[in-house]
Amino acid sequence: MNLERLVIMANDIGGFFGGEPTAEERIAGVSNHLAKFWDPRMRRQIVAYAREGGADLSDHVRAAVLRLDVPPKT
Repeated sequence: MNLERLVIMANDIGGFFGGEPTAEERIAGVSNHLAKFWDPRMRRQIVAYAREGGADLSDHVRAAVLRLDVPPKT
């Protein structure tokens, strides 16, 4: 999938959880959503981007992405 689109989608999800009262709840909400609903290929791609700095990800989205357990490529 197009990385630019994944970044937009991840930040949109982050916006949804942006109203949570604490940073930990925002990060956990985004991370749980991505783990449940994103295809492993999408997660691998966004995690690789975040590990390289993820400049276009919001701070809490970057933190959430870096928490993901990414399955090995098959």
